[in-house]
Amino acid sequence: MNTNPKVKIGVGVLIKKGNKVLIGKRTGSHGENTWSFPGGHLEFGETEFETATREVKEETDLNIENLQKYGYTNDFFEEENKHYITLFVKADWKSGEPKRMEPEKCSEWRWERLDNLPKPLFLPIENLLKQS
Repeated sequence: MNTNPKVKIGVGVLIKKGNKVLIGKRTGSHGENTWSFPGGHLEFGETEFETATREVKEETDLNIENLQKYGYTNDFFEEENKHYITLFVKADWKSGEPKRMEPEKCSEWRWERLDNLPKPLFLPIENLLKQS
């Protein structure tokens, strides 16, 4: 158990392509076997848009555009004793096909309708959709 826990900042990216969004199945990390948008940790000195662009490229090799703030969630992962504030960014797909650039973190990427996402969802995604 973490004896000096800290709150971390994550960035999740809702990428729209037509009437679908990109979602991936997480592996090898907290939230394993749940479905999540691309994203990752905000690095020192980055804006949420810089993090979003970097993480999407690193994880999927996609190019995105028209980035906008899309809300945030306050997520406590009780079993892992982790606490995240997740900043969400909405973006439009610009070019490329999703690739598994980090197969140790994501087993597959899919384009799905936002009202028909696979389950179970990663906690921040669940919390975001409850707010909508």
